[in-house]
Amino acid sequence: MTENPGRELAMNKKRHTIDVDFFRQLDRFTFMVRKRVSTAYAGNRRSIHSGRGLDTVGYREYNRGDELRAVDWKAYARFEKLYIRQFEEDKSLTTHILLDSSKSMDYTAGDSPSKFEYATMLAAGFAYLVTKDNDKFAISTFAENVDITKPRRGRKYLLRAIDRLETVKAGGKTAIDECTIQYGRAIHSRSLVIIISDFLQDPKEIESAIYRFSDHDLMLVQVLDRTESALNIHGHSRLIDLESGVKLETYISEDLKTEYQEKLTKHINQIRDTCSKVGAEFYTFTTDIPIFEAFFHTISRRRL
Repeated sequence: MTENPGRELAMNKKRHTIDVDFFRQLDRFTFMVRKRVSTAYAGNRRSIHSGRGLDTVGYREYNRGDELRAVDWKAYARFEKLYIRQFEEDKSLTTHILLDSSKSMDYTAGDSPSKFEYATMLAAGFAYLVTKDNDKFAISTFAENVDITKPRRGRKYLLRAIDRLETVKAGGKTAIDECTIQYGRAIHSRSLVIIISDFLQDPKEIESAIYRFSDHDLMLVQVLDRTESALNIHGHSRLIDLESGVKLETYISEDLKTEYQEKLTKHINQIRDTCSKVGAEFYTFTTDIPIFEAFFHTISRRRL
């Protein structure tokens, strides 16, 4: 956060609300990533799963040890040999959304929403599209610790999640490494993991978090204020670390702005390179970008 002498840049203290108008625009997109798993179903198991995305992909001969109830008796009547019908099942991934609620996310320098408000809208949008597929999701906030919520499905759960997010107050320092360790223990199968943060932490901690979720379908969304992505102040200024409260009186010269931009670019490129190594997606947005434009950019690549 920056200040000019004699002027305080007030933090946004109003209770943030989530604008749900853009949800209708998301209806044309399909977000959920599906994992196709080939397995055998027959008899009463086939009737139980009928109409739930199971497609016949072929047959295989009966082997000793297979359950007789798995035999396709119609095939037996036709060929006088025992066959097991094989199906291909669509299994959607549970979506885990990790939302940074540390104090640094509370920053805004102008008329744009705070980073946390913007990130909250993104999280709600992702959850909305998952809900449209009637699949499970969880939105968990983290700072020094992570507030883990259990994945569930349904519109009522979505509305409860949005109500909860509207009451969350950004605060505390960011401990992304420890929080992802904690959250990793709560994921029991391959999932879609979305982390939304300003990612202004120690690069090594961010790298550890990325590798920790590398076995999952992973997406990182960085949210910055425009004044963070392009330092546009000049002269005598006071810099404040929102998480520690430390203030620094300094003079912002053109050389200092150039050095800042180079370091920020290097930091972002390190995150992007690590994501590339593990096959994760990485996006970065500033809060002055229309929320739907940012959201469209992240999901357009996932349109099926």
